[in-house]
Amino acid sequence: MNEQVAKLLNEQINKELYSAYLYLDIANYYDELDLDGYANYYMIQAQEERDHALLFMKYMQINNLKVTLEAIGKPDKVFSSVLDPLEVAAEHERYVTALINNIYHEAHQARDYRTMKFLDWFVDEQMEEEENADSMISRYKLFGQDPKGLYLLDQEYAARVYAAPSLVL
Repeated sequence: MNEQVAKLLNEQINKELYSAYLYLDIANYYDELDLDGYANYYMIQAQEERDHALLFMKYMQINNLKVTLEAIGKPDKVFSSVLDPLEVAAEHERYVTALINNIYHEAHQARDYRTMKFLDWFVDEQMEEEENADSMISRYKLFGQDPKGLYLLDQEYAARVYAAPSLVL
């Protein structure tokens, strides 16, 4: 495998673990506000991101590449409203999309079709993640500033259950 592609794949493991850490921080913020549904939503997001990291790790292992785990940075965002974490999450998902796109670009340049195929699932996943994040912002702006609307949104997010990634290696 191309050295740059392998390096980016390894770095992505850490980025996915940071994403999980960020979403745990967001879940904690919502828990402090007694918005259990929003907290549930982001606890599940954290689980998804951890599983994404494990998928990258497994892909590297299958390809006999050395995995090097790095320190996970502390989330540095400060939230002062219900909307703040939603906007941070949307911005973060766009950042992750850019990271995936960069790995895909490098794999394409290296004609690493196996890695490109592996990344196809993540490209689709990121499209869904960005859509969900943007929808949460729109729905909050439409309904969440009314206490009853916020309550209903919170109840909806409380019903979310975890589904493990469908990517099979």
